[in-house]
Amino acid sequence: MSQWRIWSWFSYLMVLLLPFFFSESALAQQAPYPVKPIHIVVPSAAGGASDLVARLIGDQLARAMKVPVVVENRPGAGNVIGTTHVAKSAADGYTFLLTYTDHVFNPYMFENLPFDAQKDFMPVAYVGSVPQVLVVNKNLPVDDVKALIALAKAKPGTLNFGSVGSGSSLHLAGELFKSMAGVDVVHVPYNGGPASTVGLISNQVQFLFPTLSSARKALDAGQIRALAVGSTTRAPQLPDVATVAEAGLPGYEAAIWYALLAPAGTPEAIVTRINKEVNTALVQPNVVATLTSQGFALHPGTPADLEQLMQRESKRWAEVIRNAHLKRK
Repeated sequence: MSQWRIWSWFSYLMVLLLPFFFSESALAQQAPYPVKPIHIVVPSAAGGASDLVARLIGDQLARAMKVPVVVENRPGAGNVIGTTHVAKSAADGYTFLLTYTDHVFNPYMFENLPFDAQKDFMPVAYVGSVPQVLVVNKNLPVDDVKALIALAKAKPGTLNFGSVGSGSSLHLAGELFKSMAGVDVVHVPYNGGPASTVGLISNQVQFLFPTLSSARKALDAGQIRALAVGSTTRAPQLPDVATVAEAGLPGYEAAIWYALLAPAGTPEAIVTRINKEVNTALVQPNVVATLTSQGFALHPGTPADLEQLMQRESKRWAEVIRNAHLKRK
């Protein structure tokens, strides 16, 4: 048989089989999602607010999506370890990152990140935010924000503010206060929230900007006092406590927000589906009750809403970091 005849028969066979190949491809593309467990990576240790959010959202997603949702804690290096893992994961809708405000800090805090915080991720859902609270040692002779600023100006370099570590949300909230108030105060980093609270109670530091949830126990025990909340509106849990903005520093805002991100390139249909399910979870009574008891204000919305928030926050905190000359190794 001639080569021409063999080629003709081969071509004829391919024409017959093309519809089969295309139908198989179409079926693959239309395969139901999800078909295997979904992983939510938390770049911080178990037991924190982001871990709580991930597990509440994960439980709701598992019920809605009919597959297991696994929460993985990958802490370390200022959230870089867990975030890098997600950035390098397949963009197939089975790996997500439950992150928080530090995600927009890190590009300015670290010189060489193994990922691009914007280009390597897609916004999926804005979960909510927790206000940071300006709390002071109970014996500090100030009753409001203006009095604290006046004291700091009268005694430059003598008041200390604490944080849970250099470059943390608490640190930057203090740097923002320092810059806007025009005061000379000294930053004292601690290894975690409990240690910083002990430092405040023992008067090693005179004020802090912890989250409402982490400060609540010491506030209720009368060990520390709340002067103001950092959110733009008063916290329902502390209705008699003014915001920092209305108490003396117009424009001040410090809150920690939490959001779900996906690796860049994740199909839009999957992002839309996950966004819908997260928004549904955020109105479930058990989720609302649990998170609002921790000081959360919940913010169901679109991926575009989250993208706008992150761009705005990135720009705002980048300025604070540059002005304070902060860097992390």
